[in-house]
Amino acid sequence: MMEATTQTLDMSTILLSAYELADMIKYSADTSDYLYWKERKEKDPEVQRLTIEFNKKRQLFEECERFGHFHPNYHEALDQVRSIEAQLEQVEAYRNFKAAEERLDSLLYEVSETIARSVSDTIKVPSNDPLHASGGGCSTGGSCSGKCG
Repeated sequence: MMEATTQTLDMSTILLSAYELADMIKYSADTSDYLYWKERKEKDPEVQRLTIEFNKKRQLFEECERFGHFHPNYHEALDQVRSIEAQLEQVEAYRNFKAAEERLDSLLYEVSETIARSVSDTIKVPSNDPLHASGGGCSTGGSCSGKCG
């Protein structure tokens, strides 16, 4: 009975600490900046117009992509998608939102990695960045699966 009580106490302490950490992240400057630029991006008429155009061009490209480089309009459709992306990057609200999103994602990754590494160096840490070394593989410095070549 004593062991069950200790385990419950440990779990509740861990959960309380996790909630405190979540609150610190929630009220951080990075989260505040992210939310500010997210709202600005969502209200920007140019971003809205370009997003609608981007979705149309992306849908056309996806139709071409089904057939790959052999589709007669593949490269034209890809160029149109890239052109709209470049236009979006020129809009301050969108550009600043993407930068704030990357900073917040990096913060969340670093926190996850710190927690995981405190338990074991072999625990995989999820990331939106495919270049993070924790993903493993020969070119990233992680452990090699031997299936590269």
